[in-house]
Amino acid sequence: MHERLPKPKRFPAMLPSENLVRLELQEGIPVFKATHSVQKRIELLVAKQPQEGLTTPEREELDGYEELDDYLSFANRVMRNLILAEQRP
Repeated sequence: MHERLPKPKRFPAMLPSENLVRLELQEGIPVFKATHSVQKRIELLVAKQPQEGLTTPEREELDGYEELDDYLSFANRVMRNLILAEQRP
């Protein structure tokens, strides 16, 4: 079964163009993750959401991070599956 590549509507302009994603090795497999600063920003937006509500730009920013997360998750699954398939006898 082939997974479908997530299709972005667009990446919002407010997403940082630098220091957005880092690469880590987990059990010998490269994994794409949001940087610590991006994780902190997401946590701030998620915590603010039920308390004060988000402005339209903040909601769009959080939506952009969610969309980016879909792509990173897809890329990580593909990478892991390819590496594990190569390791099988």
